Amino acid sequence: MFKNITKGLVIAAVAATSMIAADKINGAGATFPAPCYYDWAYNYQKATHVRVNYQSIGSGGGIKQVSERIVDFGATDAPLTPKELDAAKLNQFPAVIGSIVVAHNVPGVADEKLKLKNSVVADIFAGKITMWNDAAIMADNAGVNLPAEKIIVAHRSDGSGTTYVFTDYLSDASKMWKSKFGVGKAIGWAVGVGGKGNEGVTNLIKQTPYSIGYIENAYKEKNHLSAATLQTASGKWVTATTANFQNAVKQAKWSKKDHFYSSLVLQEGNAYPIVAATFILLPREKADVNAEVIKFFDHSFRNGDKAAEKLGYIALPVETTNLVREYWAGK
Repeated sequence: MFKNITKGLVIAAVAATSMIAADKINGAGATFPAPCYYDWAYNYQKATHVRVNYQSIGSGGGIKQVSERIVDFGATDAPLTPKELDAAKLNQFPAVIGSIVVAHNVPGVADEKLKLKNSVVADIFAGKITMWNDAAIMADNAGVNLPAEKIIVAHRSDGSGTTYVFTDYLSDASKMWKSKFGVGKAIGWAVGVGGKGNEGVTNLIKQTPYSIGYIENAYKEKNHLSAATLQTASGKWVTATTANFQNAVKQAKWSKKDHFYSSLVLQEGNAYPIVAATFILLPREKADVNAEVIKFFDHSFRNGDKAAEKLGYIALPVETTNLVREYWAGK
């Protein structure tokens, strides 16, 4: 799959004819893993003096830029299908696991105190439930002071892998959502205001009382926001904890043949319902450039687990990183 990649992993410097500078790697894409990639890049530069320049522009932008060969690697939370990868002549592998939370700014309602059925989340984002004291919300929140205030929905305004994962979850949770809105990196929202990137939606929630939106857990933690308790596929209430994220990851069915194309939303057991891998895209024809990019991710897999987990992400299991290395080697 990655011709000559194994050889490239032990090359001290990129050949002079390579399109990548020996001391710089350029990537762009998903905002979902950006805090993790920034940390990994900082530590990689300290260890190797190679700078990784990552632009957090959204999954849609990352796919576009790597497809047009503008950057050395793209990053997306919405995995491309094998057919899409073949058409763009790209390879794909997971880099880290994250989770999406339904964050809110309801004065007086603390983190994890608000319970929202998955179907209720779908109805809120579809504009069917418009008030915080709606009976459907009140039914699961005895003792929680829910105001007679209008719900202000915050969503992404750009092409977003986070939106793809979130709408994948909503489509699994609600037949209404699946038939009316479906799954996509960008959809026709029925209600709400848009923000660019996870950063933009996070800021909207922070600044807007009675708002609700979907953001990556790392942004929620960093900004000290409150998030709802959600349900597993079987209806069990679960919070956004590392253990519950890992319960979803354990059920992943990765396949090198399909370039790791898989969904982790709404798994069984105690799995948090909105968990997803975020992926790296590499041009198939750029063996030397890819070797340098892979050295960065190989170093991060070996040394970046604690940093990822400190930021609210879940590192890939060892079994998965070993499978990724086989994929790099074309095995």
